[in-house]
Amino acid sequence: MEPRVIVALDFDNRRAADEIVDRLGDECRFYKVGMELLTAAGPDLIEHLVGKGKDVFLDLKLFEIPNSVAGAVRAAGALGISMVTVHSMGGAEIMGAAVAAARDFPHLRVLALTVVTSMTGSDLADIGVNASTEAQVLRLARLAKRAGCHGVIASPQEAGPLRAELGAGSLIVTPGVTLSGESGAEHARSGTPHAAIAAGASHIVVGRTITRAADPVAAVRLVRANMGL
Repeated sequence: MEPRVIVALDFDNRRAADEIVDRLGDECRFYKVGMELLTAAGPDLIEHLVGKGKDVFLDLKLFEIPNSVAGAVRAAGALGISMVTVHSMGGAEIMGAAVAAARDFPHLRVLALTVVTSMTGSDLADIGVNASTEAQVLRLARLAKRAGCHGVIASPQEAGPLRAELGAGSLIVTPGVTLSGESGAEHARSGTPHAAIAAGASHIVVGRTITRAADPVAAVRLVRANMGL
């Protein structure tokens, strides 16, 4: 399984996203579009990226009744995306609905969000979850695997235990990746590209390290070098 860099287009407008994609050119093929940019720019942006030959990770964290989740996954698949996220806290029925809806789109992978990288053990306790973040991530990952999800979203710090739990075939996508010495910003559970890949991540999601760099192309190459690619 080849490790891949996914650049997070965490912008509030289409112009900024287009500019970074144009600057990176052939250096990056995979982009993450989240709720903020999708709301600001609309599905035309997704179609534009797919039309340019890019892979798109649509990070919607779907958490709704199964029928609505299935409809959203079908709509996402029709746009030509490669990955979409569903919230594992919704349970097996919601995840199963997403997986079933994705079957009409052979290249679409459903990933289950476990515990967002901004959360800590105390945050889990606030919502009544009396478990460590790692224990909760593993519990939700097992549920996602039984529901048929193609992989999970978790922090670099859980990549190792997840790989041992899920085996070689599952995708493990890790946001919260920064180079050594950089701030993890809002990510409470961050890690370096090398640490994430060495632990078993299949893909890493990198945002400001690349998109806010003076030279984004050089930043992508530095991330790849840190991964050992």
